[in-house]
Amino acid sequence: MNFILAVKRLMKEAAELKDPTDHYHAQPLEDNLFEWHFTVRGPPDSDFDGGVYHGRIVLPPEYPMKPPSIILLTANGRFEVGKKICLSISGHHPETWQPSWSIRTALLAIIGFMPTKGEGAIGSLDYTPEERRALAKKSQDFCCEGCGCAMKDVLLPLKSGSDSSQADQEAKELARQISFKAEVNSSGKTIAEPDLNHSFSLNDLQDEIPTTFQGATASTSYGAQNPSVTSLQQPAQPVAKNTSMSPRQRRAQQQSQRRSSTSPDVIQGQQPRDNHTDHGGSAVLIVILTLALAALIFRRIYLANEYIFDFEL
Repeated sequence: MNFILAVKRLMKEAAELKDPTDHYHAQPLEDNLFEWHFTVRGPPDSDFDGGVYHGRIVLPPEYPMKPPSIILLTANGRFEVGKKICLSISGHHPETWQPSWSIRTALLAIIGFMPTKGEGAIGSLDYTPEERRALAKKSQDFCCEGCGCAMKDVLLPLKSGSDSSQADQEAKELARQISFKAEVNSSGKTIAEPDLNHSFSLNDLQDEIPTTFQGATASTSYGAQNPSVTSLQQPAQPVAKNTSMSPRQRRAQQQSQRRSSTSPDVIQGQQPRDNHTDHGGSAVLIVILTLALAALIFRRIYLANEYIFDFEL
């Protein structure tokens, strides 16, 4: 199912990107829909101005649920050649990938990330501005052996109008947003959305309940599990006097109340002794049975020896 979804998605994106622009172009290989070759123009007013850079995008079968891997093939001084680069939109950071992003998003992100600092990320380089300008000029002569594209013929001539500036601004803004999202996720400051399908239990709500109510809740649940304890802990309710009762009836009622009020103490005091007596009686019975068995064995041995002695005589 995921494979079919990926194929449909990639075919749709291939149709959308079939016509090159003056800033980027990407198409899948003829024999592999999951490997794309792309070309991007270096961002203006940077060390990469005038450069045209070529690379590969390798997509997983779970695309767009999982991010692609991005590999540069043209020397540029910012990303290593032939190595999967580490971007928050690449396979090195699946936690920041969003299925709504596309290959076009990845192309704009590459353009927007080129002027940024590598800061030791995987596949990143920090060449000097002079070296990067020299590589940008040299990149125009690059020709890909895999797809046969020549950099001079891949992209449309650079425009000087609003379309070009709009694409540059979109690439910068996208790179800033993606970078900010990656920093927030790595610092652990993002707030998770509530899970509406989660069934809350009493343990989930204990952090929100004041301490007093937590104690009351605990005692209530314990009493529900132990009804005998609950009945013992409940104070005796006052009984209203009935003036229509005779003196004999009132004395009988008072005696029954006194017996009921003292019965918990008697039960509480006798229960440990009863348990102790049971355990002690069992131990004594085991000792008596052991001694009786030993005496019986000894008697049998003694009689057997006496019988042998008489027989020899």
